[in-house]
Amino acid sequence: MKLITLATALSFVLASHAIADATAIEVKKTKGCGCCRAWMEHLEENGFVPTGQDLFGGLLVRFKLDNGVPQRMVSCHTALVDGYVIEGHVPADDIRRLLAERPDAVGLAVPDMPLGSPGMDQSRWREAYDVFLIHNDGTTVVFSSYPGD
Repeated sequence: MKLITLATALSFVLASHAIADATAIEVKKTKGCGCCRAWMEHLEENGFVPTGQDLFGGLLVRFKLDNGVPQRMVSCHTALVDGYVIEGHVPADDIRRLLAERPDAVGLAVPDMPLGSPGMDQSRWREAYDVFLIHNDGTTVVFSSYPGD
């Protein structure tokens, strides 16, 4: 009985540490977007705690531009995490790297909606795509690359 009680207590402690270590991320999206919800599930599976807010199209576009996302980098959803903007289907590992390295930048973007990126991985076929670091002046550089099939 003591072993079961100890195991239960340990699992609560580990769970509370996991929750404390989870990173909150606020996602702005359009209502009913399946790929946005799938991307949020990808984040949950990788230690983030996403919350979603639905915005109408024009308000979402204004939010993107007001937060430094260049028009050429736009995708379907925009997130805010620890002072950075995350635009589109950025993999969780790249967000973790951004948060660890802490560059002086707006954030990361995966423009458009490439097949095979997180949230767009319903197909067996994968497109090659890049994750871009958005500098404060609006210029971009490749942060990471993913090969296609």
